[in-house]
Amino acid sequence: MRNSILYNAIGFASGRILKKSILIFSLGLFYLGVMANAPLATKQQIEMFKNTKTCVVLEDGISFYNAFIKDAIQKYWKSTSYEFINQTEFEKRKTDLKYSFIVLIDENYDKDPAGVSYRYINLVLGDTSDNITMMPEYCSIPISYSGDKGTDYEYVIPAIVKFMQIHVKNLEKYRLPVSLNGLKYYNKSGFKDRVLLFDKDKMAPNADSPEKIKAGYPYNFKLLNIDEIEKEFTASPANTLFHFHVGPPKDVGAGKCFEMLFDVDGNLYYYNFRKVTNDNPDGFNLKDFNNIK
Repeated sequence: MRNSILYNAIGFASGRILKKSILIFSLGLFYLGVMANAPLATKQQIEMFKNTKTCVVLEDGISFYNAFIKDAIQKYWKSTSYEFINQTEFEKRKTDLKYSFIVLIDENYDKDPAGVSYRYINLVLGDTSDNITMMPEYCSIPISYSGDKGTDYEYVIPAIVKFMQIHVKNLEKYRLPVSLNGLKYYNKSGFKDRVLLFDKDKMAPNADSPEKIKAGYPYNFKLLNIDEIEKEFTASPANTLFHFHVGPPKDVGAGKCFEMLFDVDGNLYYYNFRKVTNDNPDGFNLKDFNNIK
């Protein structure tokens, strides 16, 4: 599954203060239109979504992301009609309210002393301001640190595509609590009847072995590599949650890490983020396990 996609070559967070920039690729990466906070879509704009055409903005040049998102959209996008467009066409259409967009955006947390930026998949509505940072936002999910050339997010893209559609429906009914809690609105606990699949390379030092985890979380889990995770949730999707982690590169000692648990149907069961420090290292840790117990 992984190789077939590779060779045929993506959240809303309440209370965050963000500087945003659209990713444009042309020989190299440069940023356009830094600044401001993305406004959550109003009730009227949420209602407008179902009548839009969703434009999926692809990166310029050769990109594994393009293959991953195209495959997932073609298989799982049901909410609206859709079209794949390039960055140039996005610039032409972004002020038109009849379009919604799935677009990669870099975001910097204000007052982050490390100045680290994070790459998000955003679902936004066209806006007449002609300002990427003012486009009404439906959903925003972190997938990597900016500049990270890895493809570790491939296996989560289908779940994210499904989750975006679930999230818009929840905004229709529960906009206020979602706006107050961000993606933590979805946090649940009590997974003793589920099998949790964790990326063994993305665990904190206090939770990097079965023995350490069982001391605080006695239920079903497995520590696997990414390929093994994909095989496991494909074989038994009904009883499985899988871990997705976004954290700093090994040569960067600052920033934030993000921890998420999804099922294959795109339901989000856990979302958390925190500052990475020497005393609080990167990775899913025992405190996260306590949160879901």
